[in-house]
Amino acid sequence: MSDSRAVGRLGRARVHHKKVPLCGAAANWHGRCARAGNFSVAHPSGYHIPCKIRKLRYIDGMVTQTLSLKLPFLRLNATKAADFARLQDLNTAAANRILDVPKEERAALTTAHFGHVLLGSAWMNQTIRNARAKTGVKRFKVLPLETNNQNWTLHKVGDTYSLGFGLLRGVKKRVPLDVYGAHATRALDALLAGTAKTGGLKLWRSRRGIWYALVSVTMDVPVAERSGRWVGVDRGQNHLAVASTPTGRPRFWTCGVVRQARRHYAAKRRRLQKAGKHTTITHLEHKEARLVRHVNHVISKEIVQFAVDHGCGIRLEELRGIRQTARQRTDTKRQADKNRDYWPYFDLETKVMYKAALAGVPVEKVPAAYTSKSCCRCGAIGQRERHSFRCPRCGYRGHADHNASRNVGRWVGVSCPVVLERGAGAMPASVPPGAVYDSPQAPYATDPVRGTA
Repeated sequence: MSDSRAVGRLGRARVHHKKVPLCGAAANWHGRCARAGNFSVAHPSGYHIPCKIRKLRYIDGMVTQTLSLKLPFLRLNATKAADFARLQDLNTAAANRILDVPKEERAALTTAHFGHVLLGSAWMNQTIRNARAKTGVKRFKVLPLETNNQNWTLHKVGDTYSLGFGLLRGVKKRVPLDVYGAHATRALDALLAGTAKTGGLKLWRSRRGIWYALVSVTMDVPVAERSGRWVGVDRGQNHLAVASTPTGRPRFWTCGVVRQARRHYAAKRRRLQKAGKHTTITHLEHKEARLVRHVNHVISKEIVQFAVDHGCGIRLEELRGIRQTARQRTDTKRQADKNRDYWPYFDLETKVMYKAALAGVPVEKVPAAYTSKSCCRCGAIGQRERHSFRCPRCGYRGHADHNASRNVGRWVGVSCPVVLERGAGAMPASVPPGAVYDSPQAPYATDPVRGTA
C-alpha cells in the first residue's frame, strides 16, 4: 500500500473508535516489565480488538504473555442486557456497603455477610476483594461484575464462540460472542486446545450501552531469534515513523491526520474553555487520545509486518526523557501540531514492542545520539536542513528521516567524536581501536572508518 493510501485509510477510519477501559502494562520480549498505556489490536475493518499486556515472563526459553481481550456479546437481547445492568447495580451497591465498613473490619467480610444479594458466591467473593483493594476510593459509581478463572467456560459450536457462566446462584447459561479478527480467534482457539490458560472474566458496559466480555488469556510466545539484520525505525513529528531495511529500502508513515486533529481539537478546547464547558473539554481530550492510539496501532502493525516481510528485527531509538532534554522555541510550543509535549512516541514504541513479541520479531533500542546528523554512507557529520540531508564529505543527498532510520538500523554500539575530517559517524561498520561504548564524545585517533552504502 502506498503512503498516500495509508494516510487516506487512517483519515477515513476516524469514526471507528472504541473506548478501552483497561489500564495496560507492557514489557519487552526479554521479560523486563514496564508500565504502559492502553492499547488494542487494530483490525483492517477499522474496529479494534482491545487488549492489554498484563505480564511478560521469560521462562525456559519461552515468553509467557498474559493479555485480555475485549469481545462484544453477539446479538444480546434486551432482557439479558437488563439483567446484566440490574446485577451490576447490585454489585456496585454491595461494594459501597463494604466501603462503609471500617478498614480494620473489612478483612473479616465473607459471602455469608451478603447472603441477601442475588449474585453467585464467586462473583461476590471477587467484589469483596476488589472493594478491599481500593483503599483510596470513597464511593463507586460503577463496579463491573468480575470473577476468577474457575467460574466460566469457553465453548465453540461451528464458527460461534460462547461463554458459560452463572451470575445468579444455581443458574448457569451460555452467551454467544461476536468474535472478529485473527488475533482474538487465535487466542480463543488456544484456550480450547489447552495451549493457553484462562484468567479472569469481567462484564463491562460501554457508554453506548454495549456489553463486552473482558477475557484474560495467558499463552507462551517463543523468544525471537536474532538474525543480525535490522529494520531501523526513526520516529518524528513530520513523519511519525520512517523504516529502512538493511539495503536501504524505506517506508514512510506521515499520517497528517494526527497533526490536523491536534490543531482542530486545540481550537475547540480554546472556545469551550472560554465558555466554561469543562466536561465537554474532557470528552474531547479522550476522543483525541483515542484517535492517536488508533493511528499508532495501524502504524505499529505495519512496522512489524514490514520487518517480518524482510526477515529482520526492529531497532528503535532510545527517546526516554527527550521532552526534558530537547529545547523548543516558545512559538513552537504554542502550536498544538508542533509541540513536542504532545508527541506520542512512547505509545507507538510500546505497541511496536508487544506486537513484535506476538510475531516473534526481536526489538532493540539504541542511543539516539547523532543518528540524525551522521551520513549513512560514510559516517561523517553532515548538514540537515528541514527534511533534506547533505553530506559534504561523500556528497550523499537524501531525506533526513530516511538517513536517520538507516543509521539506527546499522548501529554497532560505538560512537565517535564530532570531527568532520576524522570522525567516523555514530554508526561505523567496524569498531575502531580506543572507541568507547555508547559515548558520542569518545575521542580516538584513527583513520576514518567508512560504512557500507
